[in-house]
Amino acid sequence: MEKIRYRLVYNRKKQLNRQGTALVQVECRLNGRKIYFKTDLYLKPECWDCRTSQVCCHPQADDLNTMLYEFVLRLQEIELAFWKRGAAATLSLLKEAVRKNKPVNVSFIMFARNAIQTSDKKKSTKSNLMTTVTLLQEFRPGMDFADITYTFLKDFEAFLRGRGCGVNTTAKHMRQLRTLVNEAINCGYIHADAYPFRKFRIKQEKGRHEFLTPAELRRLERLDVEDGRLRHVLDAFLFCCYTGLRISDFRQVTASNLVREYGKVWLHFRSVKTDVETRLPLHLMFDGKAMDLLARNDPADFFRLPAGPEANKSLSQLVAMAGIRKHATWHSSRHTCAVLLIHQGVPITTVQKLLGHTSVRTTEIYSEVMTSTVVRDLKGVRKRRKKDVQRAFPQVPAM
Repeated sequence: MEKIRYRLVYNRKKQLNRQGTALVQVECRLNGRKIYFKTDLYLKPECWDCRTSQVCCHPQADDLNTMLYEFVLRLQEIELAFWKRGAAATLSLLKEAVRKNKPVNVSFIMFARNAIQTSDKKKSTKSNLMTTVTLLQEFRPGMDFADITYTFLKDFEAFLRGRGCGVNTTAKHMRQLRTLVNEAINCGYIHADAYPFRKFRIKQEKGRHEFLTPAELRRLERLDVEDGRLRHVLDAFLFCCYTGLRISDFRQVTASNLVREYGKVWLHFRSVKTDVETRLPLHLMFDGKAMDLLARNDPADFFRLPAGPEANKSLSQLVAMAGIRKHATWHSSRHTCAVLLIHQGVPITTVQKLLGHTSVRTTEIYSEVMTSTVVRDLKGVRKRRKKDVQRAFPQVPAM
C-alpha cells in the first residue's frame, strides 16, 4: 500500500482576495487522488517562496514556517496511527479524522464510548453497550484496536464465564462487542482483513421462556395480599399477564393511553423497545380482567412501578407466597399472555399483532405447547375424523 504524499501549495486557485493575499494549503496525494486542507494562513505573493515552499520576507517567517511544519506533521501522525492499527490510511479516513478532531492515539475503549454516545440508538441499547465496554475495561484496561484478535475473543469469553455469566449472557456481550468492532472497521480503525469474528462462533443456548399455567395464574389471582406495595406489584404483574405488556411499556402508560372506541376501552401505546404502535381491546382479552384491575386502581399511580430489579424481587416474593415453584420474572407475564392466548385458540398472527411483533417468527418463540393443549388438539382430531366417517358412510335405513 502506498503512503500519502504531502506538500504545501500557495494560491492554488491563482486568485488573490481583496486584501491582495492568498491561502496556503496542504495537498495530500494518494493513488492519483488529491485532497486539500486549509492552514488558515493568508500571504501576499512576495511572502511565499515557491521553490522551497516556505514563508519568506515576512516579520514572523520563522514562526509561520514552524506552524506549517507542525500542521503537516499532525497529518502524518494521524496516518501513522492508522498504519499502527493495521488499517491502511486513505484520504477519506484522513479527512474524517481531521474533521472530527479525533485523538490520534485513541484507545478502543475511548472509541467505543464515543461511538455509543454519539449514535442514534435507543437509551436502553446504549446502556447495554456501555455495560459491555465496562467489562472490557475491567478485562483489559487501555486496550488498543490491535489487541482485538481471535485469541482476545476467546480470553474475554472465558473472563465472562469466570465472572458467573451464563451462556446466553456471555453471548449477549460478545454480540455487542462485535457491533463495536464492526463500527471500528467502518470508521477505519481496524482493517477489514483483520476482522476477529470471522472464525469465532458465539455460543448460545435455547433459552427457557418461563410462563404460568392457567392454574398457577389463578393462584396469583386469588392470593390475599395485605401489604399495599406488594398488592400494587401483584396487580401490575397480572395486568401485564392479561395484556402482554413489557415492563418498560407498562411504566410509560398514562390515562391518555386508555382510549374509548365504540363504547369500549382500548389501550393505545407505542412500544419503548420497538417503537411499534399497538392497540389492545381490553374488554376482549381474558374476559376483561385488565379492566377490573383498572377499576380498583388509580391510573395516575397504578403505572408508576419500581425499576425492573426491585419489581422482580417483589414478584419472586409473591410467587413464593402463591406456592408456585418457578423462577418467574416480569417478562414471564408477556410469555404467559402469549401462551395462554394460543392455548385459547387465538391464531398466532393475531397474537403477533397483540404483542406488537414485526415478525411472526418472534411470536413463535412464545408458542409453548402445554400438555392440556396437546390433549385438546388430539381429541379434536379424533372428533373430526369420526364426523368425516359418518358423512362418508351414512347409516342405511332399515327396510
